[in-house]
Amino acid sequence: MWDTIKEDLKAIRERDPAVRSWIEAVLCYPGLHALFFYRIAHFFYRIRLYLLARMISNIGRFFTGIEIHPGAQIGKGIFIDHGMGVVIGETAEIGDYVTIYQGATLGGTGKEKGKRHPTIGNNVVISSGAKVLGPFTVGDNSKIGAGSVVLKEVPSDCTVVGVPGRIVVKDNKKLKCVDKREEIDLDQVRLPDPVFQEIECMKKRIADLEDYIYKMEGDAKHDIV
Repeated sequence: MWDTIKEDLKAIRERDPAVRSWIEAVLCYPGLHALFFYRIAHFFYRIRLYLLARMISNIGRFFTGIEIHPGAQIGKGIFIDHGMGVVIGETAEIGDYVTIYQGATLGGTGKEKGKRHPTIGNNVVISSGAKVLGPFTVGDNSKIGAGSVVLKEVPSDCTVVGVPGRIVVKDNKKLKCVDKREEIDLDQVRLPDPVFQEIECMKKRIADLEDYIYKMEGDAKHDIV
C-alpha cells in the first residue's frame, strides 16, 4: 500500500504545476488524503469488515469532500485534482495513472446487483463535472471532456464530449511512453465539438442551396424576358 501511495504522491508532482514541494503535496492535497482514507478502508472491506470500512470512508468524505466507496478497485498513480464532489461507486474499477478532476462521478444507472459502475483504463483523464454512468469500459489513454455524460463504452485513445457523450477520435499523434507510463494529455479546453461541426456543415449547405435557388430564379426570369 505504501508503494502505491508513493506513486499517488509522485502523480501530483508530475501533473500539477502549482505544487512546489513534497511536503506541500502531502499536507495540502485533499485528493491524496481521500486516496489514503480509501486504501485503509479498502483493506478492511477486503477482509469483510464492511461497517468499519464504510465508517473510515465517511470520515474521508467529511474531511475531503470526495466520496470513494471502499469496495472500488483503484490502481496506482491516481491524481484527483481539487476533488470536491468527486464520487466513485462500489464496483468501479480504475487503472493506473488516471487523472480525475472536481465534480466527476463514476456511478451506476439503477438498483441492479453486481457490476454496475464503470471500468476505467490506464492513463485516462476524466475532466471537471463529467459523469460516467454504467457497467462499461473506458479504454486506455482516453479523455472524457468537461461536463460530458458518458453512457456507453469508449474505445482506447478516444475523446468523448457532449451530453450524451459522443466519441471523437483524436487526430493528434499518439501519446509517448515515459518511464512505463503514458504521457498524459491534461488539456480540458481544446477538445473537438462534433455538434458545432455538424451545425457549421449544415449552415454551409443551406448557404449553398440558397445561392443555387437564387441562381435558378435569376435564370428563369432571364428566360421569360
